[in-house]
Amino acid sequence: MARNTPDVGSHAPVLLESFIDYLCTVADGCFVDATFGRGGHARALLQRLSAKGQLLALDRDPEAVREGQRLAAQDGRFRMRHDAFADLDAALDAAGWDKVHGIGFDLGVSSPQLDDAERGFSFAQDGPLDMRMDSERGQPLCERLARINERELADIIRRYGNERYAGRIARAILRARDEGEMSRTAQLENVIFHAMPKQARFGGAHPATRTFQALRMWVNDEMAQLETGLKAAMRRLLPGGRLVVISFHSGEDRCVRDLIESEVRPCTCPPDFPICVCGRVASMRWVQKKPLRATAAEVAENPRSRSALLRIAERLT
Repeated sequence: MARNTPDVGSHAPVLLESFIDYLCTVADGCFVDATFGRGGHARALLQRLSAKGQLLALDRDPEAVREGQRLAAQDGRFRMRHDAFADLDAALDAAGWDKVHGIGFDLGVSSPQLDDAERGFSFAQDGPLDMRMDSERGQPLCERLARINERELADIIRRYGNERYAGRIARAILRARDEGEMSRTAQLENVIFHAMPKQARFGGAHPATRTFQALRMWVNDEMAQLETGLKAAMRRLLPGGRLVVISFHSGEDRCVRDLIESEVRPCTCPPDFPICVCGRVASMRWVQKKPLRATAAEVAENPRSRSALLRIAERLT
């Protein structure tokens, strides 16, 4: 049984007003919701668009795609594609769009995905070791764990979860795997819990939180997907077009910040050069470099928003 289970809460779009206010600067424009989820941000954006405005949404999750298809049947301004945001270039090409007025990302796992035990994302309910965002493609966690060694697994847990006890957790997981006791999320949660030192098991977040997060990011190749998607997004914005990104993980937020910063300050000259000689010019500017956070009222209503960070940038040329 899971211990100290966090409140997942009902599905509610995080930082909704700020996300839409910064993203939608042209009511007649073309926009992309790169992470449709259950459509909270997309529906709010459609309410801001005029009759000429258009919105294209992407998602890896088949259930999210089905929800988007239902919305597309009701609103002719909206189109839904079963694509990861790393496939943004191909999705825009298929839509016949060259450049757009805004692209939004809401990263991480959604509340409906956490609530569905069969998806295997959460230790709150017992389910299979899956964790795939796209349940129709790729390898579930149980298959990946079958072939990994201790050093590789510890590196994943440390890199994506910032887990202090990554080595002992990895060792315990693979011992349970070899003994045939690693096929369910409840088993994984139990192994992680008992692998932690006693003083780290209680108080604060559940001790399995960081490891579950790390394994999910590994299964879905989330950091590489994010880098590819953000680079494509910045290329496909019109001058004045906005990139708006909500992240929940410190590594994701650093990736967002650093990729945008590389376009805001692209000069590669050594710092002791008196003038720039590389000739690289900025293609983006920060609208909101210091991330916006949810208000206390929103956190009280939607606990998931507590760790949300919102950054905004704009295309220059």
